[in-house]
Amino acid sequence: MTDQRHHVVIAGGGVAALEAMIALHDLAEDLVRVSLVAPQADFVYRPLSVAEPFCLGHAARHSVAGLASEFGAGVVRATLAEVDAAGRRAVLSDGSTLTYDALLIAIGARMEPAFAHAITFGTPGAAEELSGLLADLEDGYVRRVAFVLPSSAAWSLPLYELALMTARDIWSAGVDDAQLALVTPEARPLEVFGSEASAMVAELLAQQRIEFIGSVTPEVQQHSVLAGDRRLEVDRAVAMPVPVGPRIPGLPEAPGGFIPVDEHARVRGIAGVYAAGDATDSPIKQGGLAAQQAVAAAEAIAAACGADLEPEPFRPLLRGLLLTGGHERWLRAPTGGTPAATQASLEALWWPPAKIATRYLAPVLAGRDDG
Repeated sequence: MTDQRHHVVIAGGGVAALEAMIALHDLAEDLVRVSLVAPQADFVYRPLSVAEPFCLGHAARHSVAGLASEFGAGVVRATLAEVDAAGRRAVLSDGSTLTYDALLIAIGARMEPAFAHAITFGTPGAAEELSGLLADLEDGYVRRVAFVLPSSAAWSLPLYELALMTARDIWSAGVDDAQLALVTPEARPLEVFGSEASAMVAELLAQQRIEFIGSVTPEVQQHSVLAGDRRLEVDRAVAMPVPVGPRIPGLPEAPGGFIPVDEHARVRGIAGVYAAGDATDSPIKQGGLAAQQAVAAAEAIAAACGADLEPEPFRPLLRGLLLTGGHERWLRAPTGGTPAATQASLEALWWPPAKIATRYLAPVLAGRDDG
């Protein structure tokens, strides 16, 4: 008997892809069959990788096939290479194709170094380099370190975590003459979260003797960092990567190669194609926001497939858990919202208290033990 359900293809194996997969199972289980096109066997929970050099956590791994099976989805081990919008076909990296009724692209962005002379967090080998930096600080070979946010970086919170945990690590090891600075285009620390969070983070930086240098467009050279009209002499620099869009043939492109979408995550100008997460032209690249956009996409797809619901538009609510090496800080702010709606707390502001706050995926991962 022919399966009459609508075929939804989800390209990606990260937070946004898995969030959408689970959401579609919840919203339209009897109306859709889902194929997940994912290049890796495991979903790696990357936000905790920031703590690995400090032995304070690790990036847990979960089987993509196991998660997909739990929610009735099939898995294809491949990547999306091209979209044939006219034929409603997703062309995969192995040359095969999948026809779709709806296609959701959640493949993320490429993260590339902004500076040649910096340790770039999140790139291959960076964890080992950061561990080496800590050892060199403790042994006295390194004394001046700058943590640098490139002007085109879209998410700064991990840089603050690295700076704060580095400071806590070396001060507790008895190092007392290191010089640490955080250099950023932001006018205030973590300003995207509003004034309350900025004040809290500024106090943390001051307590850990990290100089904040804001409102500059930094440049990293071999032994120095240019920060406006200042030149900081440094032994090492640590920087965030910059996101680059996926540039998928057959799809429109916004500046930087990102995919332009509307408030329901529909790709502009192409029927039946949606995108969510870091691959889109949404300005802030962050896992929680990617998941929210994925839910907006899933609701729009479910409604288009006949589900009895009114899809809600993507209204970003930014949540961030700041690791410090001591007490975490919980931060919450509606993007574009009023300052009065922002929150900064020592207590959890969402449940389950995961590093990435999501409606569907976080509760599922909280109940699993295969990482």
